[in-house]
Amino acid sequence: MSKEKIVLAYSGGLDTSIIIPWLKENYDAEVIAVAADVGQAEELEHLNEKAVKTGASKIFIEDLTKEFITDFIYPTLKAGAVYEGKYLLGTSFARPIIAKRLVEIAEREGASAICHGATGKGNDQVRFELTIKALAPHLKIIAPWRIWDIKSREEEIDYALARNIPIPVSKSSNYSRDRNIWHLSHEGSELENPANEPLYDRLLQLSVTPEKAPDKPAYVELEFEQGIPVKVDGEKLSPIELMKTLNKIGGENGIGIADIVENRLVGMKSRGVYETPGGTILYAAHQELESITLDRDTSHYKALVAQRFAELVYYGQWYTPLREALSAFVDSTQKYVTGTVKLKLYKGNIIPAGTVSPYSLFSEELCTFGEDNVYNQKDAEGFINLFGLPCTVQANMKKANNIKD
Repeated sequence: MSKEKIVLAYSGGLDTSIIIPWLKENYDAEVIAVAADVGQAEELEHLNEKAVKTGASKIFIEDLTKEFITDFIYPTLKAGAVYEGKYLLGTSFARPIIAKRLVEIAEREGASAICHGATGKGNDQVRFELTIKALAPHLKIIAPWRIWDIKSREEEIDYALARNIPIPVSKSSNYSRDRNIWHLSHEGSELENPANEPLYDRLLQLSVTPEKAPDKPAYVELEFEQGIPVKVDGEKLSPIELMKTLNKIGGENGIGIADIVENRLVGMKSRGVYETPGGTILYAAHQELESITLDRDTSHYKALVAQRFAELVYYGQWYTPLREALSAFVDSTQKYVTGTVKLKLYKGNIIPAGTVSPYSLFSEELCTFGEDNVYNQKDAEGFINLFGLPCTVQANMKKANNIKD
């Protein structure tokens, strides 16, 4: 009989570098590695040789970058979803698309299980596994961090060195990083203590610190169509080129560096530094455009939806009826979110510098402090009387009963 097949989410990082030999040592199975390219700007071709050399029967290197942007980043951007007010969800929405491809390859290859390298303390285990359960609940899930005897990254390094497995970290430079076309996250080392200031000079890879940014502001102009960015400085760009362009501009000006202590789904707090230069620019521009194209009630309600949407993405619940329903609501709000936003970037700051839209709800004639012929200020008196009627009734009741607060 043929051996059982296990599909492994493979990045070539520390965890997955040792998982291949670990699976070979502990399971009588064929290991099929799947490396997902979500725009991490790393050379992936060398993974082919490395995966096979360490025990994989084959490796699939999948370019998912465009789909990642259009089907995961853009819906989240349109929602305005930000987890706990700071985190732009860079790792969170990359996991469902990777897990989706793992499922597709597992079914095509006749595998019975999917393995991932997420730790038992983190969010990624949930994100991977909820996607697998939603798309292929019959597949078994193997999570080595929950069952092996290795207890730390230092022990992982020792395990790799004992088997001559090349790894991208050392005990002296032991950050845990996750990168894609949207962001780069950093965890571990001095960041594990919130009392420590991050060592930005050795930490940052996409951005400069605001102190090192140019002394002259940079301007960038973005054009949106129904909530989706399509042009930068008047030039129509593909989703991938648009992100690369904004990452470069943002990184050069110290945009999008966030030091965050966040509440993980599993219950603990964790601390990380995130670089999201292009994404931060997009969120700022999209918000400015919505400020003139959404009516008050929709805008205020959409803010509530944004918070829930962010939680769903962070918790790994992308493939759920609620997320899909919220996306349908968000899409309906974006019908007129079309226009151009100009931003000034200066030493980590994003300053609005002008917004225009053919669907703008802003009326200079209505809100002017000068003379106008469209607004009768006397109408406000009746409005205030009716709007304030509950206050008046409450006050009269307290007076009649001699109630004093």
